[in-house]
Amino acid sequence: MFARTPRLTLRPGWPEDAAALTQAIAHEAVAFKLARLPWPYTAANAAEWLNRPQSPRDFTLLIMAHEGLCPRLVGAIGIHPDEGHGDIKGGHEIGYWLTPDAWGRGYATEAGHAMLGIARHAIGLRRLRSGHFIDNPASGRVLAKLGFRNTGVEMRHCLALGIDKPCAKLELDLSTEGSCEDPERMAA
Repeated sequence: MFARTPRLTLRPGWPEDAAALTQAIAHEAVAFKLARLPWPYTAANAAEWLNRPQSPRDFTLLIMAHEGLCPRLVGAIGIHPDEGHGDIKGGHEIGYWLTPDAWGRGYATEAGHAMLGIARHAIGLRRLRSGHFIDNPASGRVLAKLGFRNTGVEMRHCLALGIDKPCAKLELDLSTEGSCEDPERMAA
């Protein structure tokens, strides 16, 4: 599956993306904001991640920014079954990350709108969950712009730090219109 926005292309990762993926994600500032990223992150981690099987209801797309002469890998965004809630009725979670020099440019919000369109129109989900560590309020602002509403706080493990941290829980009802932009820009 692919999606195109005015400034971004969302596409599957390929084995030849391993070096660019490692360069983009292997920052403490990224790793410590994510729940499932090992630290330190190596090229072997990137190769393993890029070669993992994905299902139609559990997938991640790389975020490629159209800067300069060729697109540049600036992050990733994905939808996967929510731990303990991964049923076909909408127990899925959206997650994303951006490399530090792409922060503050609106890329996460732009990619998020595209993924909401995919979740609603291509996958047929009716509800999405998400979360962000409390010490990452920028991610909370992105989720609010996408229409997510707070549902509470829970402790979630941060693999990179090896500790549990407070995490805001959020939810979005996709059964109402207004949660995505331009579904015609999607391609399966």
